[in-house]
Amino acid sequence: MTKITEIPVRKADGTETDLSEYSGQVLLIVNTASKCGFTPQYEGLEALHRKYRDRGFEVLAFPCNQFGAQEPGDAAEIANFCSMTYDVTFPVYAKIDVNGDNTAPLYQHLKSEQKGVLGTEGIKWNFTKFLIARSGAVFDRYAPTTKPEDIAKDIEKLL
Repeated sequence: MTKITEIPVRKADGTETDLSEYSGQVLLIVNTASKCGFTPQYEGLEALHRKYRDRGFEVLAFPCNQFGAQEPGDAAEIANFCSMTYDVTFPVYAKIDVNGDNTAPLYQHLKSEQKGVLGTEGIKWNFTKFLIARSGAVFDRYAPTTKPEDIAKDIEKLL
């Protein structure tokens, strides 16, 4: 079984890494977009991050341009938008694909571990969220319509 902390990811600056620095933490992994109707969820994600980060919780954002081309910017534009518009302090990684032939390994893992509606694996839209337990197991998957604050009770269970 693949450990989530060993899966390769790319930082916004293009360097390859993995999620090992988050071993033993509760994670909320989200595919994000800057020009989406759900983009204001950045505010709620940041609120969760600030509330729980000192207890071993981290939000990880993975921008994606596969849904309505709602994340057209490059890494610098995305980082600037997140910082200036929503004062985001959690990590925002390089843009990825979450579906199709070029699906990032992280999302291949997440989708296989926690299926969506009616057992489908595909990500339906921006701001699909995956909550990861300290063990690295995928605890739950949340639809884009699930507000970040509605996940707080599950985060608290895992902390």
